[in-house]
Amino acid sequence: MTRRNSLLALPAAAASSLRAAGGRSPSILELRHFQLRNGADGQAQRTGDFLHQAYMPALARAGGKVQGVFGNLIAPNGPFLLMLSSFPSLAAMETAMGKLEADKVFRKEQDAFDQKPGLNYTRMETTLLRAFASIPEVEVPPPSGKGSHVFELRTYESNNADTLRRKIAMFEKDGEIAIFRRLNLTPVFFGETIVGRNMPNLTYMLVYDSLAAREKSWAAFGGDAEWQKLRVKPGLTDPEIVANISNVLLRGLPFSPIR
Repeated sequence: MTRRNSLLALPAAAASSLRAAGGRSPSILELRHFQLRNGADGQAQRTGDFLHQAYMPALARAGGKVQGVFGNLIAPNGPFLLMLSSFPSLAAMETAMGKLEADKVFRKEQDAFDQKPGLNYTRMETTLLRAFASIPEVEVPPPSGKGSHVFELRTYESNNADTLRRKIAMFEKDGEIAIFRRLNLTPVFFGETIVGRNMPNLTYMLVYDSLAAREKSWAAFGGDAEWQKLRVKPGLTDPEIVANISNVLLRGLPFSPIR
């Protein structure tokens, strides 16, 4: 199977989500993780500068969009940077990557970045997601009057395609996202992972004004009557459809479009 065909061979839940969009195709989201090394002077600065000054404008020229660049706030395996980009489709992403490769200005900037002494970062890893049909594009939060918001990235792993499909439907059709919105657990995106680790899984990002606001909203969610009713519905309990939950807290970097 070719790389192009393997990307297009999507999980069943993703294909269903695409059909449900009613002609408005959900975006393809890329999470690019740059692992940094503790004590390595300047890695975060030089990688951030490259993303800001070279990669972001080049990707915009190529037809993609960097939505946000974040640093770890409370997370295991720090330090790291996380870049969120979006594309209209897988085909558009592939086209953009080809344009980046042919962009002479960007190639010169990339060569200069790569030729700096030492490591710019330790390793880079990419995850691709297809946005949920109900939130087909990244939702940009309004500017915070207190600097950067707090962002939470959460991943729910499922045992198989069927349990993942049920969890996605629980968010979209059974009202879990609506409960989130009502309680100020404000989405930035929801997406099903189509290329990445620990599949099958879904990943979403929420935004808060502060750590205290996050604690308040999750406490309200835990005691919410609608959620208490939904979480015990047969076939939708965590033991039935969720194998593992992980989360990290992030801050937008000063140049991040979303912060």
